[in-house]
Amino acid sequence: MRDRFRDAEHVFRVALIFALLVVAFLLLRAWFIPDDFGVYGFYRAGALDDNRVRPPQYAGHSTCADCHADVVDTRRGSRHERVACEACHGPLGRHAAGEDEATPARPDGRASCIRCHDARAGKPAGFPQVVVADHADEGPCTACHQPHSPAIR
Repeated sequence: MRDRFRDAEHVFRVALIFALLVVAFLLLRAWFIPDDFGVYGFYRAGALDDNRVRPPQYAGHSTCADCHADVVDTRRGSRHERVACEACHGPLGRHAAGEDEATPARPDGRASCIRCHDARAGKPAGFPQVVVADHADEGPCTACHQPHSPAIR
């Protein structure tokens, strides 16, 4: 029976190294992962408090509509009626709160449109998609389409 384990030293060494690695992993994991991790699923509970102290970046569609009723009227009935203003114009929370008096920059008349309307596999069949090279090689989309009501002018 003793001859059976005579050459098994290397197996015991590998098992010892493996056990040490498992213990090191568990110690490092306990050290690096915060105590509040996992309270709300796969999230850190303190992240909610961290985010509460940050000022909101987005104003929301209803805030935009309060001051820009003319744009809301233009969009009524168009394909872009339900697209949030800040999806194209970016976060406007400071502008809406009156902290930033500057007029928000206009989005790029080509890159902004292509971001959503470039033909890609996986988009719904009814979603308006264009192959940019075939549709219009150059120039802004706004040369032919009004962004708030995108029918051809």
